[in-house]
Amino acid sequence: MKINLVFISTIFILFFSCDSSNELVSQDLNGKKSLVTKTIYIDQIIQGTKTERPVIIQTSTNINSDIDYPVVFALHGKGGKNTSWVNQLKSFTDSGEFVGIYPQGHLDSWNLGTEPSKADDVAFINSIIKELENYNNLNMNKIYAIGTSNGSGMVNKLGIHTSHFKAIAPVVSQLMESMPIKDNTKPLSIFQINGAKDSTIPIDGGIAFGHNFLDALKSAELWAINFECALPPQKKIMNDKTIYTFIGCNDNKEIKYIRVENGGHNLRPTYPNMFSDIWNFFKRF
Repeated sequence: MKINLVFISTIFILFFSCDSSNELVSQDLNGKKSLVTKTIYIDQIIQGTKTERPVIIQTSTNINSDIDYPVVFALHGKGGKNTSWVNQLKSFTDSGEFVGIYPQGHLDSWNLGTEPSKADDVAFINSIIKELENYNNLNMNKIYAIGTSNGSGMVNKLGIHTSHFKAIAPVVSQLMESMPIKDNTKPLSIFQINGAKDSTIPIDGGIAFGHNFLDALKSAELWAINFECALPPQKKIMNDKTIYTFIGCNDNKEIKYIRVENGGHNLRPTYPNMFSDIWNFFKRF
């Protein structure tokens, strides 16, 4: 019996993805790509040179086709690698809480103005999100972002200049004088965390890495003022954390600032549940 290959190809298509392992990835009838852990590459022109930028997609090994998963971007610090997020957020992705998206900064940094990279990183993230729209089982209405250090500055920049994110978590960094919130910045929820003993980025504000950082609490207040939150914030002290919460913001958003009194630039040793707290905050929005 002859098989109608044309008919079969309209039902199921196999094609080579941009995965580093060249694995076969299926498409459905609408041309959507199946969700699977892999590395994709986004082409970008940087200073006149075409550059392939890797992005890790990390998912549960058992995707439920009836679920559209939230999306969490995670941006590394200066000198870091996107692979560092794989183990840090693995418990969340393995359990299907969300799909992790880990882009690599060009020259291992995010361009905030004085970094080695001169890439347009806002355009890069926009391109990633456009690519993710081609995948099944992603909830593109529930996109969030975590950033640490230089990556923290980048998520602040994304919060100001894009409208993709329901909430962001800038960790061990804050707004800079060179990055003002704009009149048309769409309200989003913020979970900002700083270590009081951070010797890398000054919690009280000042010059570091060529940037003039605002005082960390003033940074949170600036977000709150721009989103017309109630002032003053609610203040609570829990163990070694001082927590400021700004409620009543536009579009039912919330600004939370946590000052970890014994925390340095690496908060994991003094705040082991940090990512759980961030995710629980994200889920509310």
